[in-house]
Amino acid sequence: MENCFSVDVEDYFHCEAFARRIDPDQWPSRELRVERNANRLLQFFDERHCQITWFVLGWVAERCPQLVKAIASAGHEIASHGHNHRHLKQMTPKTLAQDVRHSIRLLEDLTGTPVAGYRAPTFSITRSTAWAIDVLRNAGLSYDSSIYPVRHDRYGVPGAPMEPFDPSSEGDGTLVEFPPLVGRRFGMNLPMGGGGSLRLLPINWMSQAISQANRTGRPAMIYVHPWEIDPDQPRLPCGPITRIRHYRNLDKTLDRLGFLFDQHTFTTAKRLLESYRNSPSLQRWPLRSNEDL
Repeated sequence: MENCFSVDVEDYFHCEAFARRIDPDQWPSRELRVERNANRLLQFFDERHCQITWFVLGWVAERCPQLVKAIASAGHEIASHGHNHRHLKQMTPKTLAQDVRHSIRLLEDLTGTPVAGYRAPTFSITRSTAWAIDVLRNAGLSYDSSIYPVRHDRYGVPGAPMEPFDPSSEGDGTLVEFPPLVGRRFGMNLPMGGGGSLRLLPINWMSQAISQANRTGRPAMIYVHPWEIDPDQPRLPCGPITRIRHYRNLDKTLDRLGFLFDQHTFTTAKRLLESYRNSPSLQRWPLRSNEDL
């Protein structure tokens, strides 16, 4: 069964863990490492003859336009990661609409191909930001991959479906949600889609979670960031938990990805979701705010 692999194209200093220490005004003064790391990932996928989905941050696309063109030229899907990597709790429907449209215009101008998908920074579509679903629908997007069906200190919607579903109140299937992979361990749902779980947990746990999803007919959504293959990136001041989450096993990421690609088949989100969009069998699960429950 085919699954989706995705790359969130952002740099090390964009991470939410450093948001209180690094103001966006300081980003231009930081060493830009995303292009070299993304090119290493491009080579990795090229060697495996695999096209995947790249959620590109508009801020990066402005500074690395040739990278975006190279990704598209290699046959990969270009999707939006927004423009300024702002957590949705810091935004309003109006500012999110402006951010999304800005990134879409930029990416489409660079590639000449319509943008179909979006992923919010830090998976920040939650119950408190449920209004974002309408913004994405109004922007003409076909799918989103921001709702993580787990309980986490930074994101998550516990109880949300683990398979692709319709998160809108209209329930017309025009916007499909493709949640990152969740695995069942110790009697609870654990995030198994990538990031820290890719680097910190036994890699066979993720592989088993992919196989388990496939046995039930669900495609898995996996992700990685370019900075996660960069053990030489600058060390930023942070607490012990962030130090573990962000820096541990950066030198092992590519080997772990190689293991997953040896065991499973991956393609783009757009390809996988073609059969879901507007389908009468698509599960309807409207995301509502806490006030609406």
